[in-house]
Amino acid sequence: MIALRDVCKFYGPFQALTDVNLDIRQGERVVVCGPSGSGKSTMIRCINRLEEHDTGSIIVDGVELDEETRNIRAVRQDVGMVFQQFNLFPHLTVLENLTIGPIRVRRMGRAQAEALGRKFLDRVHIPEQADKYPAQLSGGQQQRVAIARALCMEPRIMLFDEPTSALDPEMINEVLDVMVELAGTGMTMVVVTHEMGFARKVADRIVFMEAGRIVEAAPPEKFFSAPDSERARLFLNQILDH
Repeated sequence: MIALRDVCKFYGPFQALTDVNLDIRQGERVVVCGPSGSGKSTMIRCINRLEEHDTGSIIVDGVELDEETRNIRAVRQDVGMVFQQFNLFPHLTVLENLTIGPIRVRRMGRAQAEALGRKFLDRVHIPEQADKYPAQLSGGQQQRVAIARALCMEPRIMLFDEPTSALDPEMINEVLDVMVELAGTGMTMVVVTHEMGFARKVADRIVFMEAGRIVEAAPPEKFFSAPDSERARLFLNQILDH
């Protein structure tokens, strides 16, 4: 579903990604972890062209990401993304936030879009919030709306960029529980997170990054019990002690 080949990304003189190679199969759930500044978010943002890679190639569901606008549009329709911040429109109700994409981008009729929106509000366990505005919801509820909004575009791939990092601790599990359920549906998922309990439970593979490179990639049982690199061992010791 996703193939990165020798991907590099620069911000001026700073190299954020260096020769990144990664294949993600259909239905695979990949958790990307690593210290702050290791390139995790940059990599995931390159997968749906929120950031443009400088060299190498990225192919998503058979479409190469290049300067062709229509290719980018096609990929974004197939790839849902959930960010650290919820990015909901404050002046729209929850249901309106969910239906605006299907109506404007997929040219779906309003009634069909609203039925789809209510279906995914059910999926994330907040159907009763449909007519409220984002400011009336807790952070955890807003992030679940953001997940439902991405699902309303009926993507084949979901990307999550540290989806719980802006939440109060007591709200983290309600969002992770929804993501665990989503993983159970067979959705292809790439998740940047420090939530190692979630990684153990859900991931088919853990990808560990450091200084813009993929240092190692392994199944959870191998990564948590016997990581190959000293850097990954140090990272796990620090993160699991907290």
